[in-house]
This record gives sequence, structure tokens and C-alpha cells, in this order.
Amino acid sequence: MKTATARRMSAEDTLALWQQYKATGDRKLRDRLVLTFAPLVKYIVYKKAREMPARCEVEDFISCGLEALMVSIDRYDPAKGATLEQYAWTRIHGAVLDELRRQDWAPRSVRRWERDMEKAADAFTALHRRRPSTDELAEAMGTTVSELRRRRDEITASDMTSLNTLVLSDDETTIERIDTLASGDVRVDPEHASAAEEAKRKFRAAFANLPTREREVAVMLYVKNLTLAEIGNVLGVSESRVCQIHGQMKKTLRRALADDETLFQLVA
Repeated sequence: MKTATARRMSAEDTLALWQQYKATGDRKLRDRLVLTFAPLVKYIVYKKAREMPARCEVEDFISCGLEALMVSIDRYDPAKGATLEQYAWTRIHGAVLDELRRQDWAPRSVRRWERDMEKAADAFTALHRRRPSTDELAEAMGTTVSELRRRRDEITASDMTSLNTLVLSDDETTIERIDTLASGDVRVDPEHASAAEEAKRKFRAAFANLPTREREVAVMLYVKNLTLAEIGNVLGVSESRVCQIHGQMKKTLRRALADDETLFQLVA
């Protein structure tokens, strides 16, 4: 193992490498810069992981962060006083926050209620040494039980976690989330089944029109569950190049399916 690659580069060494890249346009030099700051991307993403909805994939945020890193390398201006690492941190952190907001389907009012419930429950627990019942939590928040339950339903609907996730029931016992949902199987609804089939058909058509390399990356990432680095090894390209391909694939699919957004929301 080469120990040199593991050594953290100084700001001076990084600046020298960046200046060499800007002077020559050599993509291999840019890839070296990307590899140098790739751990920074993962650090930022995993630090924000606790705030990510359960449906979100960490790999998507790492891909987003790597894209922001590559943009920051190309747009960096040392004359403005910041080091490349400081500038990259700002761009990566901003891109991850933007992606987090984009993937959170819940309105701000729902998230505000969620925070207020947690604060009220924590305050009650600190005072009484136990978690509050639904009636007690509603009283502590100055609202009705029916309103509290309605807000809880909104929070549940906004967070697409596994239906087998354990949650608290009204009597403070743990049950699976699926048991808190109203009965009714949408799969037996002809309209929903028809919409689902139409959504699948449109997605398959859009996917089939992707370039071969983009389809290969998608299969290895989402079917074979390989990491970006592992895909790069298979294809013989850098991790940053895989990130670019993956980003382009998502943009192409979004454009192709933009007119059918309502249909995909219906069957999501």
C-alpha cells in the first residue's frame, strides 16, 4: 500500500496541484484533486445523515457532493483569499443541503410540528420520568387529541420509511408502522394498478433510451448495489467519472419523465 496517497496534502501542495491543473487542463490532475477531497465529501454527508429522510440513499448525497467538488475545483479563485479546501467545503455543504431540501417532500409546517412534538415529549419525560400519552402530549402542546393525531399522520405520510419500522402506538407500546395505517390495499384498485403499469412502461422506455454506459452504471449501482468506487474499478474509470455519469443519467431521466411527474407521484 502506498502511504503517500494516504498523507493529507497541505494547502500549499493542493494549490500547486490546482495551478498545474489549470495551466494544463490535464483531467488526471483534476482526478487527483477529487481523490484528495473525496473524504471531505463523505465527512460532510455522513455528518448530515441523521437529518436525511429514511427513504434517502447516502450514495445519492455522496454523488451530489462529488459533483459539487468537481465544480468547485473548476471555479476556484485563489485571489479571493480562501483555500481550495475551504471553498470546496462551502460548495459541497451547500449542495448537500440543497439536495436534502429537494428530497424532503414535507412542508415546513409539518417539520415544525414534528420538532414541537419532540420538544414537548422531551420536556414531559424530564418532568415525569416517563413518555407522555397522546392525551397528555396534546394537553402539553395546547391542542386537541384529534389535531395531534392528524399532525402525526401528516408526519408519517411525509416520511417514507419501511412499513416494518417500529413506532409508538397510542398506548405507548411499540408496533410496526404498517399497523398504524388505515386498512385498504391500493393494489386492488384498478385505477391505481393501471397508473402503476403506465408509470413502469414510461420509465422502462426512458431507461432504454439512455446511453449504454449510463444504463450500466444504473444496473451496477441500484441492482448489484456496488459503490461508486467499485463501479469505477469495473469500468476502468475514476470514481469521479462514475459520479459524472450517474449525475447525467439522473438529469436525463428527470427531463424525459418531467411531463409525467403527477403520474409518478400517484404511484410512489
